[in-house]
Amino acid sequence: MTVPDSSASGPAGSASPAGAGGPVRLDGPWTHRDVAANGARFHIAEMGEGPLVLLLHGFPQFWWTWRHQLPALADAGFRAVAMDLRGVGGSDRTPRGYDPANLALDVTGVIRSLGEPDAALVGHDLGGYLAWTAAVMRPKLVRRLAVSSMPHPRRWRSSMLSDFAQSRAGSYIWGFQRPWLPERQLVADDAALVGRLVQDWAGPRTPEFPDEETLAVYRRAMSIPSTAHCSIEPYRWMVRSMARPDGVQFNRRMKRPVRVPTLHLHGSLDPAVRTRSSAGSGEYVEAPYRWRLFDGVGHFPHEEDPIAFSTELINWLKDPEPDR
Repeated sequence: MTVPDSSASGPAGSASPAGAGGPVRLDGPWTHRDVAANGARFHIAEMGEGPLVLLLHGFPQFWWTWRHQLPALADAGFRAVAMDLRGVGGSDRTPRGYDPANLALDVTGVIRSLGEPDAALVGHDLGGYLAWTAAVMRPKLVRRLAVSSMPHPRRWRSSMLSDFAQSRAGSYIWGFQRPWLPERQLVADDAALVGRLVQDWAGPRTPEFPDEETLAVYRRAMSIPSTAHCSIEPYRWMVRSMARPDGVQFNRRMKRPVRVPTLHLHGSLDPAVRTRSSAGSGEYVEAPYRWRLFDGVGHFPHEEDPIAFSTELINWLKDPEPDR
């Protein structure tokens, strides 16, 4: 049984007018619709025509975090699609299926449902973790890989366990391991904690982000029933599975190298994922790997400096032979 988002409308694969669905189907030049994949229904916002670029959001956000990149990519000649991950935004809230391997299969399933042979995956935060995973699990479906604000899963694991500074920076993840209380904290006072997290993780250079309107959008999306629980579940699996057979198997699987061109983006002032935790992820890539550090930017480079981020991404996507 799924707990559907009250903002969703129409059967899987049907289009719906932009802005017709309350807190998640927000107005803009994009088109909203639902697609079926991996046993669930996923909300997407899409623009443009051309090679597919699939955008994956992180925590505590939803597809709208890519509002700047959708039109930029469409104008550059790409089919830009931002999806809501399982349990978030306008996508289904299912009772299980929040381990990274299954979430990565959601992503590759959406690629197939969109009728495309492959996609360039662009992931931020948790979406970046899933993008790394999808590139390893289903390499034929991933044309290129761009990851922001997230190390390779094996490097994330080792940093959280052996680097005190990163473990402290990611203390919210340890806090998520408690039962039921984190969900209540996330939605208390109209999801005020979501606003504080976005403010605290952003860099100081851009006073335009986050403004009160942006924070209100993210707070409303987290307040949709079951969203907080579904948003936390992947992090619970990532920690609780470390010593379990399924977690050990996943960690071994991620030893397989990424064999597609990879762009790795990071903010120099990211307080949630330290630069030294992400730097060095190229050791898991057996293909051209490009590292770009945005000076003075925090955890959300695609929102804090959207022009620079989009320019870097589009130039790399258009480069027929990206260098290292």
